[in-house]
Amino acid sequence: MLFELVKDGHPLSRRTFARVMGLAAASASLPACSSPRFGPDGMPLDGPYGVTLLDGVMAPMRDGVRLATDVYLPSREGRALEGPWPVIFERTPYGRNVPSRSERSLAEPDRAKSRAEVAEIFVRRGYAVVYQDVRGRYDSEGAYVKYLDDANDGHDACAWMLDQPWCDGRIGTMGLSYAAHTQGALASAGAPGVAAMFLDSGGFSNSYQGGVRQGGAFELKQATWAYRNALVSPEVTSDPELEAALRAVDVHQWFRQMPWSPGHSPVSLAPEYEAYLFEQWTKGNFDSYWKQPGIWAEGFWEQWPDAPMVHMSSWYDPYPRTATDNYIGLKKLKRGPVRLILGPWTHGDRSLTWAGDVDFGTEATLDGQLATDYWELRVRWFDHWLRGVDNGVDAEPAVRYFLMGGGSGRRNPEGRMDHGGRWKEATDWPIPGVVDTPHYLHPDGTLSTDAPIAEGGRRSYLYDPKDPVPSIGGTITSGAPIMEGGAYDQREREDFFGSKEPFRPLAERPDVLVFQTEPLSSDVEVTGPLVVKLWISSDCPDTDFTAKLVDVYPPNDDYPEGFAMNLTDGIIRCRYRDSWEAPSMMTPGETYEVTIEAFPTSNLFRAGHRIRLDVSSSNYPHFDLNFNTGEPEGLATSSRAATNTIWMDPERPSHAILPIVPAEATP
Repeated sequence: MLFELVKDGHPLSRRTFARVMGLAAASASLPACSSPRFGPDGMPLDGPYGVTLLDGVMAPMRDGVRLATDVYLPSREGRALEGPWPVIFERTPYGRNVPSRSERSLAEPDRAKSRAEVAEIFVRRGYAVVYQDVRGRYDSEGAYVKYLDDANDGHDACAWMLDQPWCDGRIGTMGLSYAAHTQGALASAGAPGVAAMFLDSGGFSNSYQGGVRQGGAFELKQATWAYRNALVSPEVTSDPELEAALRAVDVHQWFRQMPWSPGHSPVSLAPEYEAYLFEQWTKGNFDSYWKQPGIWAEGFWEQWPDAPMVHMSSWYDPYPRTATDNYIGLKKLKRGPVRLILGPWTHGDRSLTWAGDVDFGTEATLDGQLATDYWELRVRWFDHWLRGVDNGVDAEPAVRYFLMGGGSGRRNPEGRMDHGGRWKEATDWPIPGVVDTPHYLHPDGTLSTDAPIAEGGRRSYLYDPKDPVPSIGGTITSGAPIMEGGAYDQREREDFFGSKEPFRPLAERPDVLVFQTEPLSSDVEVTGPLVVKLWISSDCPDTDFTAKLVDVYPPNDDYPEGFAMNLTDGIIRCRYRDSWEAPSMMTPGETYEVTIEAFPTSNLFRAGHRIRLDVSSSNYPHFDLNFNTGEPEGLATSSRAATNTIWMDPERPSHAILPIVPAEATP
């Protein structure tokens, strides 16, 4: 791989570019080279290009702040070619020249490609590639504010690129997680020049309902993310004593001693990071703060470019609702094709066949099923829409999703439960023909399609914030060192925060109500979001209710007690039962209807299995604790236990709505 390194501390104007490249400095513009010819694989017929790097170019934003930007350009014999070229663009808070955990393949699952290696894949085909540090991170100027500067900065970065001689006016955006959020942000700001997009696990359709908050509760991955990223912030790394003090913080102990307060948290030593953490945490109402372009794409879909785009996520990830909501909303508004891909992975781990303690089989990897590898999937997308390569991308199905299930249920050689699964295609989302089927909760623990007929049916339990239900996997990312996502047998164990000996199944906890079907007589495919409607009461002014969908395996020799595999879960903070904008406390003892909207999933419940719904009032540390007092969120000073009741009778028929795909649609 050939790189020529060019250092330049100033914005790269056309004149600067001409001087650096040894061209005529007096030239007001650079002539475009003749269009190269490409073969059917998209590669130049005269051989692949070399790569020249313009390192640390400082791109100016509208307020004068400059953002560190690396530009990779095609070259011949060590000399950058003037182009112009279509541009592949990624904005990241994780270091524009630091290897990305997302750039892994099935061939090398334990090694992340460097951004230079990824850039080379595109540059050798005739693209310019641009990586940029977001404001206040690594070498970029300005103060870091998580998410909220990315709309204007992304817009300005695109405008800056359009003014560069190496850009032909077509920009393709890519990136995982935060780098998908930055795509959604610049698109929501109407960034110019965007001609194709590939959003992987992010892009905040509505961060209030996925990624930051959910159902009114706060996702504590924001706290673990703040701690780990404060450690690599310029303010901390430039002060050895401060860095040593922050590394010495016992994060586990902090999570054992809720509630926190500003100035009394594991990130108090990094004020910028603590400030945004508590800003997100304490803003519980869905007000103007949450309706900004960097974190609320659905409010700005009209401003998004009419560009071909892919929205990709996974079942054990915080962003399958983001991906499906953006797909649904943008497909209605845009002419450019909108695609949806949903896999069985944890966040960004699309080259693994497993998530947590469950394996989904050889078909599960994106590399093995949808393309030769993840890079080819993106390359083919951009080749077609940015360079006009006829590779069949335009004829591919609108929706591709992984249906989990169908495996043996035994332990595989790697020690994981073989759940199996396969890829399916659909013309749209929700899956055409899906039947939303109510399954009613009954006081005896039954879950069935029969509505309750007896009056007064109910079950109660005591929820104590000092002894919450531990999070055993789920839709979690950025949770280290406290929590992790994925599929697991739903029982406590030593390596899951909050678990206690004798490490019993969650179903045996007195604060977990279990409702399950009889063993199924035939296979049932559930694909889509889980919605749970509960009639509840409490002796406190505010509390939470949680719901979790579980696939219950019958016992076998490897799992003599069976295996209760989590699929998806959700939560509702009762003060938001009627309105996200205008919360109201409950009157103790009164009955209320609440709705829990869990993230979408896709699972084949095999004959002989049971469909199970677990109801409780905590899922910690995935979500913050409700202290049942009605105090402002993120600022609680006291705690009390709550006696919570689920009602199940003809007047108050608590039920789950399962999106069932008819058998004829599941060959």
